[in-house]
Amino acid sequence: MDSRKRQRSAGGEGAPSDGFQTPVKRVSSVPQDADFMDWGVDDVCDYLHRQELQEWESKFREERINGVALRYLSEEHLEKMSIGPLGVRLHIHHCLRKLWQITAEPNKVFNDPIHGHIELHPVLISIIDTPQFQRLRNIKQLGATYWVFPGASHNRFEHCIGVGHLAGRLVQALDERQPELLISVRDILCVQIAGLCHDLGHGPFSHMFDGMFIPKVRPGYNWKHETASLAMFDYLVSDNALESVFKRHGLVLPDDLIFIKEQIAGPLDTSASLSHGATWPYKGRPKEKSFLYEIVANKRNGIDVDKWDYFARDCYHLGIQNNFDYRRFLKFARVCEENGKKHICTRDKEVGNLYDLFHTRNCLHRRAYQHKVGNIIETMITEAFIKADPHIQILGSGNRMFTLSTAIDDMEAYTKLTDHVFEQILYSSSPELAEAREILSNVVRRRLYKCLGQTQAEKPIIVNEEMRLRWAGEVARVKPQHPSGSGHKDVELQPEDLVVTVTNFDYGMKEKDPISNVRFYCKDDPTKPIRIRKNQVSKLLPENFAEQMIRVYYKKNDERSLEAAKKHFVQWCMDNNFTKPRDGDVTAPELTPLKESWAYNTESEDGKDKWVNVNGQTAAKTKLFK
Repeated sequence: MDSRKRQRSAGGEGAPSDGFQTPVKRVSSVPQDADFMDWGVDDVCDYLHRQELQEWESKFREERINGVALRYLSEEHLEKMSIGPLGVRLHIHHCLRKLWQITAEPNKVFNDPIHGHIELHPVLISIIDTPQFQRLRNIKQLGATYWVFPGASHNRFEHCIGVGHLAGRLVQALDERQPELLISVRDILCVQIAGLCHDLGHGPFSHMFDGMFIPKVRPGYNWKHETASLAMFDYLVSDNALESVFKRHGLVLPDDLIFIKEQIAGPLDTSASLSHGATWPYKGRPKEKSFLYEIVANKRNGIDVDKWDYFARDCYHLGIQNNFDYRRFLKFARVCEENGKKHICTRDKEVGNLYDLFHTRNCLHRRAYQHKVGNIIETMITEAFIKADPHIQILGSGNRMFTLSTAIDDMEAYTKLTDHVFEQILYSSSPELAEAREILSNVVRRRLYKCLGQTQAEKPIIVNEEMRLRWAGEVARVKPQHPSGSGHKDVELQPEDLVVTVTNFDYGMKEKDPISNVRFYCKDDPTKPIRIRKNQVSKLLPENFAEQMIRVYYKKNDERSLEAAKKHFVQWCMDNNFTKPRDGDVTAPELTPLKESWAYNTESEDGKDKWVNVNGQTAAKTKLFK
């Protein structure tokens, strides 16, 4: 055993060693400059001298530029001070900006399976090391999808760290490529914080909580996890006294806090902004820096670092190929101005890769996020949470007690609400939780509701809870025209045993082509933004960018009633002129030939179409539908 132990170097720090040495923490240079906000004019001139800019000291003395003024000094101010040419002004501005990066605190290094070793600023670490952020360790990134894909065990915690890292990489790439954008260190830090905190408001099982549970238990209450992210961020800052940390690292409050929250959820008060005739709804940053709002949550076209991380991370854990490489996008990203606003653009040759990005998103939804088994497990967990809601008590602020559905109104209580509530119900002995406990026990034992099939309407339908319940009643009451034998005549279906779900698939912008809101630039003129239409790319691209899938599940699993329910579903699809279920010819072979549009044709050897019935026999079309 001793021979396998790593030998320590006996010669101290400089002694040679053939083993691995722990890297020494890197501390930023010139720590005496960390308190530049307290500088006087002489201190500023001394810094210019150290940066070999002494020829401009007199200009700074004339304008009496001290440490406080340095933070607000822009390239335009330098021009008014008759400092030039432009290259010199940009160089001076760059040297001054370095002051914001000077700190005696080292960055922390994280080893991430997706992005490798990443460094995070001390301000980001102060956020991560709080109970509000650590809560994300116990919230599955993909909710109940983990019950279908065994590798999908990752959590919101690592996703948020990845988004914060990528947000910094994108804004820094833009800064290095286009210094004329005057991206400050404050801007970079705020964008990173927004990326880190964008998902603070997710509840148990992620999107299941705000997409299924809350709408059912609090109908009419317009609440999304982004709303909770803003409230949780405010609570995180106040509860951990982080305002002083932010100020110490150069952030300006409350402006930068507003900017961070605007990146997460959009304009905080659109009505007030527009009521005064303002065309720019944001308060955190001026229109000249509009591109900064397209990094974390891009409301314009959906291309943002949030997707970059969850594409790579989810594909890695799901075992699905990721066709989009964000590293290539970083190489071509630049900012162009259009109609007075600046947008993040990419090279025209990348348009095909961006269609692949949105196609990858659609595939992930079809294969994983909206998997029919994963969806029904989320439905069952939601039913259990609804039954348990009045009986789960969570201590919040002011010693008040909250339930699962009301904890969103109090961030102290919401901090304690994670995926653990599943086990809290499952292992409880309370008689009030018996029904909820039984549902979750069925999930654990894989006694799941059975999918009768899925279908589509001719056109998308706006579906609410009332319509889903009405459809369940229709499926239960419909009478198949040709019951399969006398064994099913006495089977009566109950509406409460049927669950109807409606899932929408799209490319990220509902029915719109997402590329229509993307701007590109050409190699010959990288400053001019251009649009590229779908017909300029490929004729193989989809005609429609959104569709709707209707699924029906049955709660009972005995063979007779399940077989009858499948026939009811097929007949219901026929009556509503929906598409034929994929397995309709197998589950109800006596019903599907009765609908003309459900027959299919196959091409014969002579190139002519011939009509066949469900048994594969050739038939005349007129006779088949007589």
